[in-house]
Amino acid sequence: MDKIEQATEWMNDGKVDEAIELLQQMIPTASDDEKFMIAENFYDWGFFEEAIVLLEQLVKKYPKEGQLLTKLAEMYIELEKDEIAIHLLNDMEEEDPFYIQSLIHLADLYQAQGLFEVSEQKLLEAKKLDPDEIIIDFALGELLFSIGQSNRAIPFYEKVLRQTTEVNHISITERLAECHATIGHYEEALQFYNKIENEHPDTLFKYGFTAYQQNRNDIAINVWKRLIELDPYYHSVYVELAMAMKAEGLMEDAYETAKQGLVYDQFNKELFYLVGQLALQLHDEAESIEHLNKAIDLDYDYKEAIVALVQLYEDKEQYSQIIELLTGIKESGVEDPIYDWELAKALAKEERYKEALTAYNNASEHLTYDSEFLKEYGYFLTEEGLIKDAIQVLTKYLKLDPFDEETLSFVERLNLSINE
Repeated sequence: MDKIEQATEWMNDGKVDEAIELLQQMIPTASDDEKFMIAENFYDWGFFEEAIVLLEQLVKKYPKEGQLLTKLAEMYIELEKDEIAIHLLNDMEEEDPFYIQSLIHLADLYQAQGLFEVSEQKLLEAKKLDPDEIIIDFALGELLFSIGQSNRAIPFYEKVLRQTTEVNHISITERLAECHATIGHYEEALQFYNKIENEHPDTLFKYGFTAYQQNRNDIAINVWKRLIELDPYYHSVYVELAMAMKAEGLMEDAYETAKQGLVYDQFNKELFYLVGQLALQLHDEAESIEHLNKAIDLDYDYKEAIVALVQLYEDKEQYSQIIELLTGIKESGVEDPIYDWELAKALAKEERYKEALTAYNNASEHLTYDSEFLKEYGYFLTEEGLIKDAIQVLTKYLKLDPFDEETLSFVERLNLSINE
């Protein structure tokens, strides 16, 4: 045993080769207990292959010894040889004092393979054998939480929390907060978040989001401001914080927050869109147009930004800008009947009627049940002298809105005109 202690001392002093050589020299004459300790040292030092050779020898001699099977399985898990580990652990006898530990290991292995039901069965078997062991409750909570069954995970976490607030560096209070938030119990989740002293950015983000869902924008704003102080590169918080400020009517603060986010994340289309929206509400149309365009440059299929920019151009009667925007989007390969409709309206305003008709026809292929479109399309066809087509389109419209007496009379007049 003195030699094992000497080897450990040498390893701690950085004399790796000397330590390994000393233990290797011991092996031929070592007792079984000494071989186990040597194997443990090899394992602790990262020499898994050497440790496995020794433990395999011992397992052959003691094939039902739970401590050996468990330790050897742990080593194979480190080497990502899970199937061998599973085979070893399944050889454990129920009477063995390491049997419960083997069940926990098996649960982890089956979970990693996506066999969640089998994993849960192993943990429930372990819990039946030792109902008061919180590690088993924790493992069950983690398993259920990981597969989206937060409502079932809660009771297990609550049992753990009665004895400790942390297991394996995981906050049980935070887990309960997340579980309640996941199933929409935001009030309960907020109560747990209020108890957490941890200021990890992820925790603060979730805390703020939970408060926001509970309409506690004041809490969300304060928490997210703190998050930005700790980590200004936490990109996703800027949109959320700005939205919370906007909800509270703090338009200038929301605008400045969104602009600050762009300093750290210049490829966030949502931030550009939000700045554009906030700038418009603050009556800065030029900046709104600039940022909405930048959002679209990042994603030519960003419908919210495109529609917002089209509306802004429309309000300013800048129809040529709408045509340029939507033509460019269509040329990029992005198709949407709303874009065709908006393009048609803009072309008509610019008196480019032939092109407008093409755009209306394109939109009509997909907006068959949009009453507003059909009415507008029908009247446009009338203006273009396409009376029969207009009657057909407006008749479809009247099926959707039969109480529009004005349009009904108009269609009747059209029918009379073609029969004269």
